[in-house]
Amino acid sequence: MPKSLKILVLAENLDVNASSAAKGRLSLIRNLVKCVTIIKVLHYSRQEILIEGCESISIKERKSWFYYLGKFVILLQRFIPVKLNEYVEKKRGFSFTHTADALSMKAAVQKEDCKQYDYILTLSLASSFRTHRTLLDLPDWHSKWLAYVHDPYPMHSYPRPYDWVEPGHQYKRDFFKSISQNAYRIIYPSQLLAEWMESYYHEAQNKSVIIPHLIDDSLVFKASFPTYFEGKCFNILHSGLLMSARDPRSLIQAFIEFLNEYPLAMEDARLVFVGIESVFHKEMYEIQKEYSQLVISDGYEEFHITHAMQQKAAVNVILEAKGPLSPFLPGKFPHSVAANKPILLLGPHYSESRRILGEDYPYYSEIHNIQLIKSHLKDLYNYWKNDTDRSKLNRPDVAEYLSVTTLKRALTQL
Repeated sequence: MPKSLKILVLAENLDVNASSAAKGRLSLIRNLVKCVTIIKVLHYSRQEILIEGCESISIKERKSWFYYLGKFVILLQRFIPVKLNEYVEKKRGFSFTHTADALSMKAAVQKEDCKQYDYILTLSLASSFRTHRTLLDLPDWHSKWLAYVHDPYPMHSYPRPYDWVEPGHQYKRDFFKSISQNAYRIIYPSQLLAEWMESYYHEAQNKSVIIPHLIDDSLVFKASFPTYFEGKCFNILHSGLLMSARDPRSLIQAFIEFLNEYPLAMEDARLVFVGIESVFHKEMYEIQKEYSQLVISDGYEEFHITHAMQQKAAVNVILEAKGPLSPFLPGKFPHSVAANKPILLLGPHYSESRRILGEDYPYYSEIHNIQLIKSHLKDLYNYWKNDTDRSKLNRPDVAEYLSVTTLKRALTQL
């Protein structure tokens, strides 16, 4: 890697309260600032985002014909029972709004001089990949293009149980094949994800660079807790969205059995779920009527509040879907490691989180193994109660892997 690099970052959204993925993207940028001389960020957050150490510009929305077509579809959708966007995506792969946003970002990048930069890094959210679509239309940048791929794409490329065939899936597959062919390097936050995507897109082979979600040292712990979070308790915290595939019921049942077998824990043990309502919440509210130790937030909490709870919790839970493997590295993984509290990892035998923690990591279970989860809760409670060293995560090797050191090493592979 040269002593200094100049990188242009094109990001879709960096508002940490609008998307959990934005936290990881912002952390990556902040860590890049530590190892790269000049970073300029163009983002489509629709608000000003200040990033210390680099120039940050909010991209203005351009009112193209696709913009007006997108608004028309949304307006018409209110009056007719037909899912118009599905029809549009079947015919052309992407919604009119998706195209309009990509054109707005394209106009912003075209104002930059390609020759002045060593690389351009594209960062997107969820299944959008708008920034990547923008770069496909700018061939002058392809030899410098670092395409960040955070999830499988399109949806039929996901592992079970997330896979499904979405409207326009062949257009989307061809789109990602073009990314694989034209990007200079493809950056993944997960080794398993890189291997998974290369099995679908052979064009992506030999282009992979792994940069995990990184610990953000700029985050400051602020002891600001909601009233439902009792800091002095043995708090087992799950923060984030409970999607239908992330079933918390075995964890809840293990917690209830743990309480019944450890009556003293009724006083100071809490299982806390923070996030918006899910398909499981109705059942969870019924259980809560009998077990007040099951604590459920009123909805979404802003990031600084959730982060404070992660730092204070006795145990942080990473709950993954039941399936053959999980190639995803959860965005909250580095926050959990930085908290230096045990992680209760519930998921498939093959997962990126388990790969990093190691197969001998003691607090792992498959999602539906109630007895093993209960055993882990007993051990963790006793360590916490007795204030032993085992009440800490104590994994400097994992913290190092999620640090700027790994980023610097990855940059040498470019």
